Amino acid sequence: MVGVAPCAVCQGDSTELPAGAYNYLFGQYLGDGHLVTTSRVPVLRIDACPDYPSVVDEIVTCVEDLRGTRPGLVRRRNSARVITVQSYWTHWPCLLPQHGPGYKHTRSVHLASWQQQLVAIDPWAFIRGLVHSDGCRALNRVRVKGREYRYPRYFFANESTDILEIAGWALDLVGVEWRFNRRNSISVARRTAVRRMDEHIGPKT
Repeated sequence: MVGVAPCAVCQGDSTELPAGAYNYLFGQYLGDGHLVTTSRVPVLRIDACPDYPSVVDEIVTCVEDLRGTRPGLVRRRNSARVITVQSYWTHWPCLLPQHGPGYKHTRSVHLASWQQQLVAIDPWAFIRGLVHSDGCRALNRVRVKGREYRYPRYFFANESTDILEIAGWALDLVGVEWRFNRRNSISVARRTAVRRMDEHIGPKT
C-alpha cells in the first residue's frame, strides 16, 4: 500500500498515487489544511465542519487511501463547529511540497510538475476538495420589478492569489466558466457552468 511503503514521490513515480484521493485531499489542504513539520513526525491537520459529516468522511477516506492508516479526529475545546482530521506521517512533506512557515497567502504557492499531471487526471476531485474547504454552493437572490428570483452559484474564497489562480486553472481544465466576484473570491454563476458543478459537486452534506 502507498501508506506503508516508501511514498511514490520518493520513488519517483507519482503516477502510483491514487489521483482521486490525492487531488481531493490536496484541495482540502490548500483551503483549510496545514502541515506541521517541527514535531518529530510531520503531522497533517485539516479543519472541517462537523455539520457536513460526508465531507469529514471523505477527508478521512482520502487520508487512509494515501497513508494506509486511519487518521484521528480532534474536536476543538473552544469551538463545536470545527473538527480536525489529523495524521502523522514522515512523507506528508513529500506529498505536499507547498508547506512552509506562516500562512499560505504570505508565501508563494505553485504546483510541482507531477502535481499538475496528477490534477489533470481527475480535476473534479481537486475542485471538489477546494469547494468543500474554502468554498460553497449558495442561492443568490435578486429582486427585479418587485419579484424575487433565486439561482445557485458556487464560490471559492482564499487570501492567496496563487491558490485562486490554481483554482481557476483547474476550472479551465473542466471547461467551467468563472470570474472574480471579489479580489479574494471566485464565482461560478452561469447556468451551464453551475449545472456542471452540480453534476460533480453539489451542496455540502
